[in-house]
Amino acid sequence: MGKFVNPFTDIGFKRIFGQEVSKPLLLDFLNNLLKGERTITDLTFLDKEQPADYCDDRSLIYDIFCLTDTGEKIIVEMQNKEQPHFADRCLYYYSQAVSRQGERGADWNYQIDAVYLVAFVNFHMEGLADNFRTDVVLMNKQRGVIFSDKERFIFLQLPVFRKEAEECRDDFERWIYVLKNMEILDRMPWAAKDSVFRKLAEIGEVSNMTKDERIEYDAALRHYRDTLNVMRGAEDKGRQQGLTEGRQQGLTEGRQQGLTEGRQQGLTEGMEKGRYMEKIQMAKNLLSIGLPTDQIVKVTGLSLQDIERLR
Repeated sequence: MGKFVNPFTDIGFKRIFGQEVSKPLLLDFLNNLLKGERTITDLTFLDKEQPADYCDDRSLIYDIFCLTDTGEKIIVEMQNKEQPHFADRCLYYYSQAVSRQGERGADWNYQIDAVYLVAFVNFHMEGLADNFRTDVVLMNKQRGVIFSDKERFIFLQLPVFRKEAEECRDDFERWIYVLKNMEILDRMPWAAKDSVFRKLAEIGEVSNMTKDERIEYDAALRHYRDTLNVMRGAEDKGRQQGLTEGRQQGLTEGRQQGLTEGRQQGLTEGMEKGRYMEKIQMAKNLLSIGLPTDQIVKVTGLSLQDIERLR
């Protein structure tokens, strides 16, 4: 057990970014994230009791109403959860934050507040390459200019942030370093000189939790690690099984159709088989921990019949 909470568990994330006492931390983080663009002067947590696709689906998602120094109103949606179809989920929750602004009646003129979605991506996400920060906006494709400044996705891909503490150049990089390494830190860097990091150390220290909070956090940490191990184990096993079968099939067909064609077809079919077996293995693991069938269908993309055959 580390000295500080794991910020990627539901309890850890909520403790740092999702409670009233942590508002100064969230304000500081967002202003460093948007430095040079906007300055947030106040923020309010919106109602998070939104309908979920499945159990705990919104446990690491927070809606924040922000007011800037120019009077702008921005809704920031922060989320962090390693899940299949992560980009699609971000788009789905972003769309909800927009649609919830709708008003009944003919007098509403469809004017909406800007919505920013900030995603902590603590895994390698397809489409982000080796970029730590990726900003996605709504563009005019022909002219190459921003169509609207009210839509914004900010993806922070933490595994590709490789700086050590002494290499961090500004407060934003210091924030990212701490969040990425928080669970294994023996002390909070920069706490001696910066009140924000002193507050972060106080809020994030496991020993400062009450007994009930500690029990809840321990359970959340186990759930986080179990889920991570199940998903990554399923990916590894499915990929390896697919590669093995693909190689064998490629060799067999290669003898009949020629070595070049056999290799190509073996690799192609191996990758397809690997993806399917990866989903099958993931479904088996999720069944073993008692996840309901309908939720497994949503997570894996397999059919109900595929899942039932595994029982």
